[in-house]
Amino acid sequence: MKKVLGVRDLTFMGVAAVIGAGIFSTIGTAAYHGGPGVIFLFMITAVTCGFTALCYAEFASRVPVSGSAYTYSYVTFGEMVAWIIGWALILEYAIGNVVVAISWSAYFNNILQAFGIHLPDWLTIGHQTAKMAYDDAVAAGQPIGGLVYTHAPEIFGFKFIINLPAFIIVWLITILAYIGINESRKSANFMVGLKIVVLCFIAVIGFWLIFSKGTESNWTPFLPEGMGGVLQSVSSVFFAYIGFDAISTTAEECKNAQKDLPKGMIYSLLICTVIYIVTALVITGLVNYKEFNGIADPLAYVFDKINMHKVGFVISISAVVASTSVLLVFQIGQPRIWMSMSRDGLLPARFSKLSPRFQTPAFATIMTGLLVGIPVLFVDDKLMTDLTSIGTLFAFVLVCGGVLYLPIMEKKPGKFQIPYVNGKVIIPVLTALFIFLFRQRLADACSNIASESRQEILFLVFLVVAIIVSVLSFLRNYSLIPVLGALCCLYLMIEIPAKSWMVFFGWMAFGLTIYFLYGYRKSKLAERGGL
Repeated sequence: MKKVLGVRDLTFMGVAAVIGAGIFSTIGTAAYHGGPGVIFLFMITAVTCGFTALCYAEFASRVPVSGSAYTYSYVTFGEMVAWIIGWALILEYAIGNVVVAISWSAYFNNILQAFGIHLPDWLTIGHQTAKMAYDDAVAAGQPIGGLVYTHAPEIFGFKFIINLPAFIIVWLITILAYIGINESRKSANFMVGLKIVVLCFIAVIGFWLIFSKGTESNWTPFLPEGMGGVLQSVSSVFFAYIGFDAISTTAEECKNAQKDLPKGMIYSLLICTVIYIVTALVITGLVNYKEFNGIADPLAYVFDKINMHKVGFVISISAVVASTSVLLVFQIGQPRIWMSMSRDGLLPARFSKLSPRFQTPAFATIMTGLLVGIPVLFVDDKLMTDLTSIGTLFAFVLVCGGVLYLPIMEKKPGKFQIPYVNGKVIIPVLTALFIFLFRQRLADACSNIASESRQEILFLVFLVVAIIVSVLSFLRNYSLIPVLGALCCLYLMIEIPAKSWMVFFGWMAFGLTIYFLYGYRKSKLAERGGL
């Protein structure tokens, strides 16, 4: 594969993957629940992702090949766990792109309408979304005459409702990813540069308006519902960070993967965290946090609210560019994971074949386009967000855990290594502190365990795991950073609604079925008698 990516390219690709639907949509939901204090959750999530990024960086330095968490798990845990991780990563890259494409479509339609172009509403929304709105209206006894589902055309008795713009952008991006990494790199760099300029403009004009108009009172109270309100937005905020790890899938296209990949990950994460914190302060300073309930485009909403409609229009354009860059990076990442799985025999050989002309995984790229493009026509994005977060966090937990099993190596110039900090005492102390801070929740969960919700059962499971890890850290002197990364990711997982866990378990069961029917028998390890 062509080795064309340097530190700047990798950093820009990381920013391209992260700064997208999160900052232009879910940041509003997070601000509504947490108020201005939601910046603390961005910091907490950034630290969690930082621990994970360091673990990814060490793996990328030791195993500089495509495949991301799949390859790293294959090296440390073996074939079956690697398959599970690869299957979970489909949720991050492919299913995550379904959400991004739907968000892109919404902003794009706003731009079209600003130019007087109005597509039929039954071509701009998923069938599932329209049906859910219809069912909710019927159940509530509300009028249904103006709903999309009511007046959409029928074909053989079936309501014809599709999200056509989302489908088109997925296939345009798939074509770009197919053509080559160099073209994709140039496109990503341009889009990242543009949206950073726009976001810097928003920050400057936003803070000037806040202090010139005296609206800084909107920052009071800073934590209107305490940290409990802030933590309600875990899923929304974490979704805003998904993607920083995607650049590890391009290891074979880096000029110096062992040196450049770690830098690219850390730099992109730092840049994105600063952008999120500044943007959260701007929107909660310009308008009261309570106004963000149900607002899908908070940045554009804020400037429209203060009668700066031209700025709102520019933001809508930036949202389209930002979402496009996220789509591009994820459409690059998914085929390379499948390519690695195919090389190991877990998927058919066609997934690892490169295009003779473009030197990209051709068949895998086309299949990714189908996997994302078909669902965007019909599904509802809200049903996909939590599932994407669970799949990503699950991969992060195993990557952090995998670092603990890597053999100790001498420090070498040009190779990244996580600084070793003995967690023998620190991990048990932090676990004890966590139990103390959450003692009331623990007492309530234990006293009502027979009638407790699934969410609290997950909380109790997390505590058991944390205690076990603390004991092992004390006995085996585990390294602090990967243990903290794994525990932080696991905690974020248990805060995601339990109903999403049921779907996640179903998805993993389906994946294991494919593994035992095909991968287990066809893998390279099976051929060598390693299974």
